[in-house]
Amino acid sequence: MNELTILCRLLLAAIFGGLIGLERELHGRAAGLRTHILVCIGSALLMLISIELARQWQGSAPDPARIAAQVVTGIGFLGAGTIIRERAGIRGLTTAASIWTIAAVGLAIGMGFYFAALVTTAIALVALHFFSRLERRFSKRGDEGE
Repeated sequence: MNELTILCRLLLAAIFGGLIGLERELHGRAAGLRTHILVCIGSALLMLISIELARQWQGSAPDPARIAAQVVTGIGFLGAGTIIRERAGIRGLTTAASIWTIAAVGLAIGMGFYFAALVTTAIALVALHFFSRLERRFSKRGDEGE
């Protein structure tokens, strides 16, 4: 893989992470723009490393999916840190889910699955922005799930 491909994938990860992060930032959530960008580019970089390791170690059975699986596990811990229990309920679940989703987007970009990353980011933005309005309108709990 050449340097231009690596650069493009990491920049695309920063853009997609920034889109989701900006939505979270504008709504005052614990994990915002910087967090989502860092998670997305970090996930993309780990996938790039995984691909390169598999290429360099051909014949020795390295599995690029192992690093991806560990990213998912690690992001679970990061997401758990955004969840806060209050008297009225639990807050931060949506932000935790957005961190997990953007990590998956980063992995997809790192693998070169640009269309899947684009569609996932678009669906996530719709879910975060437009569905939150519907949820507030029709739910008694309001915005507690955020």
